[in-house]
Amino acid sequence: MSETDKYISPLSERYASREMQYIFSQDKKFRTWRQLWIALAETEKELGLNITDEQIEELKAHQDDINYDVARKRESEVRHDVMSHVYAYGQQCPKAAGIIHLGATSCYVGDNTDIIIMREGLELIRAKLVNVIAKLKDFALKYKDLPTLAFTHFQPAQPTTVGKRATLWMQDFMMDLEDLEYVLSSLKLLGSKGTTGTQASFKELFDGDDERIDRLDGMIAEKMGFKSCYAVSGQTYSRKVDTRVVNILAGVAATAHKMSNDIRLLQHLKEVEEPFEKHQIGSSAMAYKRNPMRSERIASLARYVMVDCLNPAITSAVQWFERTLDDSANKRLSIPEAFLATDGILDLVLNVTDGLVVYEKVINKHLMAELPFMATENIMMDCVKAGGNRQELHERIRVLSMEAGEHVKREGRENDLLELIAADPAFNVSLEELKSNLDPSKYVGRAPYQVDMFIKNEVDPVLDKNKELLGLKADIKV
Repeated sequence: MSETDKYISPLSERYASREMQYIFSQDKKFRTWRQLWIALAETEKELGLNITDEQIEELKAHQDDINYDVARKRESEVRHDVMSHVYAYGQQCPKAAGIIHLGATSCYVGDNTDIIIMREGLELIRAKLVNVIAKLKDFALKYKDLPTLAFTHFQPAQPTTVGKRATLWMQDFMMDLEDLEYVLSSLKLLGSKGTTGTQASFKELFDGDDERIDRLDGMIAEKMGFKSCYAVSGQTYSRKVDTRVVNILAGVAATAHKMSNDIRLLQHLKEVEEPFEKHQIGSSAMAYKRNPMRSERIASLARYVMVDCLNPAITSAVQWFERTLDDSANKRLSIPEAFLATDGILDLVLNVTDGLVVYEKVINKHLMAELPFMATENIMMDCVKAGGNRQELHERIRVLSMEAGEHVKREGRENDLLELIAADPAFNVSLEELKSNLDPSKYVGRAPYQVDMFIKNEVDPVLDKNKELLGLKADIKV
């Protein structure tokens, strides 16, 4: 079959990075299997089994030159992927063939490799999260003082600043990073527990010597870069681990989705736009259009990941006793695709946050159209100080606000609330005096200060701790 007459996942063709694709590649998987077989053989030798240095050196010599053709041919005969690769490795290592996989079950390589791969995938996601947070920090600081309409229920509300709004996105990503780091720090290997988790085969191999068997898992874990193994298991590690991992990815997806929705709405308002390249086409029919396609793609992929997190949760819930195999086919799809899709999401987020375009004049125009309504409390207080009655003025402002609103919505006129107030003798104030209250910066509260404090107290310590991860660039394929 050619590349054009078979299904190819869009996650690899269009969305996921080469780095994430390698983590979930066949080469990574089967090289890790061989690393685990070497670690097992070395540990068993160190604990006194009859394994020679020559055998281990032979295994190491062929760790990376995997004879896939032999393994595939063997699997077509025996219908077992692990034993096919044990056989293929043994063909390359005839002196060590008899001690490959000694005492282990298939989950020794399968499950331990899954944990190793998920850890590497989380580390890449972590690096991209840190860079997204850094991009949003720069954006928030740049626009911390720029007043803009805030929205509740997507209705105009008390103003905020463009930078303050970005801190809301940033804070959600910070929470995702915190959750990710916790799960990452808690990952352990399965170790080598045998067919039902009892280590019966190792009790036989080590003549019932519990002291040596107790050391087995810890030594393997250390060789593979882990602090420890799960204390108990069935044949597999608890599928609850997969649930915890993919829940982290779903959280990242939800955060990105929320941010992308905000950007899409802002782009509709012509206030903020995602990057749009010189030769990019927005619509095949409407040549003038500048669609927020990156943000739309973020939302699209994010929904996939958010739903995908049900797969490991359901799989975990329906595992029978020490294991069933109805997890295998599902895991082969749901775990890699959750990682690849989340990786694609974060590349898009990096690209968007690196090039957001802010239209300050449009933002100010929209704000000034609504600001007279929001200035009424200040106007009323000033008039009370000048001798007016608060309750009477409140009622007059309510009536005049309704009238101005009707002018805007039914007649398409500009907001003339200030003119109506100036013409009302109850207020005893001129139009010029009223307009002096329309400085937008007076209505954003502590937004600029909140940006500074949030970045100083929350963001900068995280970025400083992870400064070696900064500088990633996203490559968007289409």
